[in-house]
Amino acid sequence: MEREMRRAYGFICNLVGVHPLTELRKVRGWPRFLRTLAQYRAASRANGPFPLAAIDLHPVLDDFNVEAGQVSGHYFFQDLWVARRIFQRRPERHIDVGSRLDGFVAHLLTFMPVTVLDVRPLTSNVAGLEFVRADATSMAGFADGSVDSISSLHAVEHFGLGRYGDDVDPAGWRTALLSLQRVLRPGGRLYLSVPVGRERLCFNAHRIFAPQRVLDSLAALKLVSFAGVDDSGQLQEGIVPEQLATAEYACGIFEFTK
Repeated sequence: MEREMRRAYGFICNLVGVHPLTELRKVRGWPRFLRTLAQYRAASRANGPFPLAAIDLHPVLDDFNVEAGQVSGHYFFQDLWVARRIFQRRPERHIDVGSRLDGFVAHLLTFMPVTVLDVRPLTSNVAGLEFVRADATSMAGFADGSVDSISSLHAVEHFGLGRYGDDVDPAGWRTALLSLQRVLRPGGRLYLSVPVGRERLCFNAHRIFAPQRVLDSLAALKLVSFAGVDDSGQLQEGIVPEQLATAEYACGIFEFTK
């Protein structure tokens, strides 16, 4: 019952675009903001070299009540886990499909060049970053068995939903997985992450995969290693994919070879 209530609450919040609990926390931060503003005015006297005008106020109302940073969650752990493995292996060339640029790809660029494929445009002059605008679902520009190292982190779950301007295709996720399998070179590595747990489609945001669905779809590949980020946002290593089959919204991080 509690899980169903949380799902219903999340559905309503997403539908109307407002999260009442988040907004309430901000409202409760106003007294502190006004108090610290008065303290700063009193302490700064003539404001020093930084003029303080009402029109320039920029209230941030809840940062005082959070931790120093976030070292949890899908993106933090998947980006670090996969980047470390690629660093250890040091391939001559790495291809990425749709992963986060300001996280995972930035990690890789500290020690190697990266070619990124995405259906969306990108303007960049970052050294070492090559961008190819293409439909990564089919990877038509890549020959069979031609790629030694390839990744797609938290991307395949979106394919075919039209969310990012791609074509609507209910089988887009399957086509993408088969394409990644096709282009992987024997002995190469595919690094893949997707949401896993209770299998369903949350249109048009993403899909959540049963872990076995991923394994069955990439039957020509061998699972080298696996880790997961559980429903609490913590990394779990030394587990098998099936252990996340009943999760609500976990992240499965797979390393495959051919």
